[in-house]
Amino acid sequence: MKLATQKTTTTPKKRKKKSKIYFGKDTQDAIVRYNLSEDDSERNKIYQDGIHRAFDKLAENIINTFKFSYFDVPFEDVKCEVVAFLVMNIHKYDHTKGSKAFSYFSVVAKNYLILHNNNNYKKMKIHDDIDVLDSFKYQDDEVKRTHYKDLLDEIIKYFDRNIPILLKTKIDMEIAYALMEIFKKRDDIENFNKKFLYLLIREMTNVQTTQITKVTKILKKQFNKLMNEYDRTGYITDGHKFFN
Repeated sequence: MKLATQKTTTTPKKRKKKSKIYFGKDTQDAIVRYNLSEDDSERNKIYQDGIHRAFDKLAENIINTFKFSYFDVPFEDVKCEVVAFLVMNIHKYDHTKGSKAFSYFSVVAKNYLILHNNNNYKKMKIHDDIDVLDSFKYQDDEVKRTHYKDLLDEIIKYFDRNIPILLKTKIDMEIAYALMEIFKKRDDIENFNKKFLYLLIREMTNVQTTQITKVTKILKKQFNKLMNEYDRTGYITDGHKFFN
């Protein structure tokens, strides 16, 4: 007599979800090994297996996040330039100083994109979404264009003289002076929008966005008063009447 064999059912194994972390401890360890190695073949293998994908994805995300649209070359070319710059500076990363590789190379990538504006563009653009200057618009008419350029020059001079009166703390004054320096160099800045402006100020002052927003709101209020004064009289005078 044969015994009936009982069928055993197996529960299908769940597939492990792929990690969304593209630049983690494994990448950092690979960078450390890369820098310690003196063998070109070994370094190349380490880079291809453990670093390249992370650098490529980092460059892509930085470009997309901060909208560096002032490059007149294809997206992939810009990304390749950033990756190449990261590789050129990979030897500067020192894991013993406590900084994570992801943070370090994110800053390296952002700095590269900030400093390498497209040299084919030299004409200033001011967009409506700049908090401080949302009332300031370039006009097609050449007379109005010159008028508003003169206005901004006068306002910059005014703030340079009066920032210590308008703002109380040292850090607020540093933010305001940084903003004035950016406007003085506006002819060399192509991507002159709110996000880029904030990024530059953060790089110059190492402060949080909320602190920058607080200062720009104060400057915006004063800017509107100064613009009305300039439109009415043709010049801007010093005085405490604007600080009410």
